[in-house]
This record gives sequence, C-alpha cells and structure tokens, in this order.
Amino acid sequence: MEYLIFAENNIQIYYDQQEAWLYVNWLGFQTTTSVMAGCEKILTYLKEYKCSKVLNDNSLVDGIWSGAARWGADNWFPRMRDAGLEWFAWVYSPSKLSQLSTNKTLSLMEPDYIKTFYDLEEARIWLRTR
Repeated sequence: MEYLIFAENNIQIYYDQQEAWLYVNWLGFQTTTSVMAGCEKILTYLKEYKCSKVLNDNSLVDGIWSGAARWGADNWFPRMRDAGLEWFAWVYSPSKLSQLSTNKTLSLMEPDYIKTFYDLEEARIWLRTR
C-alpha cells in the first residue's frame, strides 16, 4: 500500500510500505529549479524512510529539464547513493524533450544501479527483483 508523504503541484512522493520503496510521480512541466527542489525532497524521504529503492515515474512530465542533468549526475545521485540508494527504476515521459533530459543525466554517469523503462509495470517488476 502506498502512502502519500509529500505533494506539490509538480511532484507527489509516496512510500510503498509493502515494497519498501519510494514511488515518485512527477507531474507536468518541469524546470531546472523544480527538478532540483523535487530531488531534494526525494533525498529527504529516502533517508527518513530508510529506503534503498526508488520508482521514479516521469509518465506525466512535459518539456525539457536538461539544465538539471549535470547537477543530478554529479551532486544528487552521489548523495542518494551515500544515503542508501541501491536501485533506481526510471520511467520515461512520452515527451521526447523529457526523454532527452533523462538520457543526458544518465550519459554523465555510469549508472549500473539505474534502469529506464517505457512502462510503469515493467519498472515495478524489475525493482521487485532487486
């Protein structure tokens, strides 16, 4: 069962007690600023709930947010790993611009613990096996 633990107009963060992971639902148009602020919230709750897995859903994201790519790769993901992140399932947005932003972030790192998906259920299945 998922419990909503944080919500703003561009992001919802849930704790899934059964799966022991965070489910992050990004909503609408994202900017560098909104991505960075949302990511900081994810880090906060990853620590608070002692999670090692994140299901990051961009299915409802619009637009390009690649200004946050370098920051995510060099700053945020290393801090997430330090906080206990082991596995990160990332569901692509149908928006090609958002997909480019995701791919730019991943191209700046060697993410053997991150896998991308076009389907939310496939991402859930993969994360369950980790």
